[in-house]
Amino acid sequence: MASIMLDLESLDNTPTSVITQIGAVSFTKDGIINRLQIYVDQESCQERGLTISASTVLWWLKQSDAARKHFETKGDRLAMALTKCTQFFNAELDKDGSVWGNGSDFDNAILRNAYKMVGTEEPWKYWQNACYRTIKGRLKQIPCDPFGTAHVAVDDAEKQARHLIKIAQMTGLPV
Repeated sequence: MASIMLDLESLDNTPTSVITQIGAVSFTKDGIINRLQIYVDQESCQERGLTISASTVLWWLKQSDAARKHFETKGDRLAMALTKCTQFFNAELDKDGSVWGNGSDFDNAILRNAYKMVGTEEPWKYWQNACYRTIKGRLKQIPCDPFGTAHVAVDDAEKQARHLIKIAQMTGLPV
């Protein structure tokens, strides 16, 4: 059963946020299967009514040079980015798998809203939403190992998936 860990980089902290990066990894309890990194054109997000908050932009200015340099990468227009995301989900997510977000009301909700704004249905069912933030918060005694560059969406997604796999292997939690 393959699930997906989702991580977005965004310019707001609401479901209406502009998306700058979509990162996803497919995985099972045995490990990582595949990775996806999509850069998204922010102007195309704003054209669809997505939002930017000053506080989030100011937060980004305090992040590492390595994370901020990803803003220099030219992104796909939102509709194309979501088409690529759908292709990944359709190829990688098992019908009984979950779509994990850090929390399910953040990454999952922002991406679901973006699909709505382009008039397309998201490639997962509502009952597949799962909250990594809840699991890691309840199992703080199982540490998350360092991985990749913080605030690079695909690296964050893989770091979170690796941690969730570790939790599953230690506790028997189905993922």
